[in-house]
Amino acid sequence: MSWLTRLFGGRTGGEAAGGPAPAAAAGEDYKGFRITPAPIREGGNYRVAARIEKLVDGVALRHDLVRADTMASLEEATAISAAKARQIIDERGERLFAR
Repeated sequence: MSWLTRLFGGRTGGEAAGGPAPAAAAGEDYKGFRITPAPIREGGNYRVAARIEKLVDGVALRHDLVRADTMASLEEATAISAAKARQIIDERGERLFAR
């Protein structure tokens, strides 16, 4: 990295805020829904995020959950992402996909 890049705060691809997401965590089935934690890297932290999917009448429905919460570790963000997705499923069920 050049001294100009360091001086002006330039970052390379993987280090950039909102850069490449970490490898997707193993998903889980919960009450007929598929939850896949997908924390978003932001600087040195990870934003709580997950994908919630369900097959309804042959149509794959998807909801992307993104929270304002950030965690310092990928493991913690993954666990919280899954927990928040389960909570939303408990609260909203299939209404999660209502338009």
